[in-house]
Amino acid sequence: MDRKTHIDIWGALALTLFSLNLGFNQVVIKVTNGGFQPVFMAGLRSLGALILLALWMRARGISLKLPREGRIGGLIAGVLFAVEFTCLFIALDLTSVARTSILFYSMPVWLALAAHVWLPGERLTGLRLLGLGFAMAGVVLAVGVRGDAGQTGEASILGDLFALGAALCWAGIALCVRVTPLSKAPAEQQLFWQLLVSAPLLLVLAPAFGPLIRDLEAVHFIGLTYQIVFIASFGFLFWFWLMKIYPASGVASFSFLSPVFAVVLGWMVLGEAIAASTWAALGLVAIGLVLINRR
Repeated sequence: MDRKTHIDIWGALALTLFSLNLGFNQVVIKVTNGGFQPVFMAGLRSLGALILLALWMRARGISLKLPREGRIGGLIAGVLFAVEFTCLFIALDLTSVARTSILFYSMPVWLALAAHVWLPGERLTGLRLLGLGFAMAGVVLAVGVRGDAGQTGEASILGDLFALGAALCWAGIALCVRVTPLSKAPAEQQLFWQLLVSAPLLLVLAPAFGPLIRDLEAVHFIGLTYQIVFIASFGFLFWFWLMKIYPASGVASFSFLSPVFAVVLGWMVLGEAIAASTWAALGLVAIGLVLINRR
């Protein structure tokens, strides 16, 4: 498919569905942390996704070998991938989904700023800056105001720092995919190498973060399977495919929808209270996305 200069209607629909998937994943991670130690679960997820993706690539005749010129980028992206999910899983263990989401999904801001410097043709205009402001305001409203103060969840400075670190690593991966020769590799190879590098790193590091197993139940295995299939393998593969078609900052901007979805799904799945301000937040996010993605 040809490279596009803006997000069209099909891209918007695909990115919205992907954001819904990511929003639900925040709830899944929070629940699954009750059975698996966070870093160990991240390692198991990368390992499972690596095996699944390898089978998929073999079935489609896609080589597992990354071209020599793309291996440095693949190694960098793989290390960032491992650090990102170490930070994210620990953040969700230390603090609430709401607080983690607002910081983790600040990624489009950092990516848009980096793209302004490193990616010709993706410069920030005054209108796009205004759009980023609207979208971020919507996220703050959605995850920061959820009824009574007691309903906002735990607060942890360390958890917030881990969530911010995850956001910066995510933006770094997106930028690495665009500015290094890794961009010339198929999306399957890009993701395969990130999983190949991250799986052993996470599994080796996991014992340093405490006992590997907690109060393990069937629901935790279901959560891990969901993350392997719908997030770490085919989910991310879909995101990298979109990154090759649409502008990087435009793709990233739709992640502002994910924390809003996370709030709604928290109400639907976990019975968390949802404030009327959430609907106002959705309006702010929609305005922001329109401004960011104008031709």
